[in-house]
Amino acid sequence: MTRHVMGALLGCAIAALAAIPAAADTPTLLGVSRDWSAFSSGTGGSKICYAITKPTSTKPKAKRDPIYFLINDWPGRRAKGEPQVVPGYQYMEGSTVTASVGGQSFNFFTQNDGGQGAAWVKERSDEVKLITAMRSGASLVVIGTSKRGTKTTDTYSLAGLGDALDKIHSACGM
Repeated sequence: MTRHVMGALLGCAIAALAAIPAAADTPTLLGVSRDWSAFSSGTGGSKICYAITKPTSTKPKAKRDPIYFLINDWPGRRAKGEPQVVPGYQYMEGSTVTASVGGQSFNFFTQNDGGQGAAWVKERSDEVKLITAMRSGASLVVIGTSKRGTKTTDTYSLAGLGDALDKIHSACGM
C-alpha cells in the first residue's frame, strides 16, 4: 500500500475515533474496498466497527475539518448499521441534514459537541432503508448548513460499500 493511501487511512481512523467517543483503542484496519475502509476498535461492551469514506466532491470549496460518512456497528448497544455524517464544521443549531441516494431522501438530526458537528438518521426505521439504498446506489449526496449559514453539498462514492459493511458486520458479530 502506498504511503498516500496509508496516510489517508490513518486520517480516516483518527477522525472516526474523534467522532466516536466510546472508541478509545487504536483502530484495526479490517480492509479497504474501493472508496470505503472498514475498521474495528475496542473490546467487549465498548467494541465498535465502522465503514468510513471521504467525499469525492464538496461544494462550496471552503476550509473545513476532515469530512466523513460512517456506518457504525455497536455490539454492546445491539446497534447495527448506524449512519453518521461528520461534516468538518459545526451545524446551524436545530438544522436538518438531508442524505439522498437513488431518488430517495433521508433526514438526519444534528448535534454539535466539542467544537465538531455530527448528524444521525432521525427515524431509526430509516437507517435500514438508507443502507439498502446505498448498497444498490452509485453515490450519496449529503446537504447540510453550517453554523455560519453556509449550505454545503458533499457527494460520496458508494463503490465498495457492500464489502466494507460485510467486513464490519462480521468483525462485530452482527
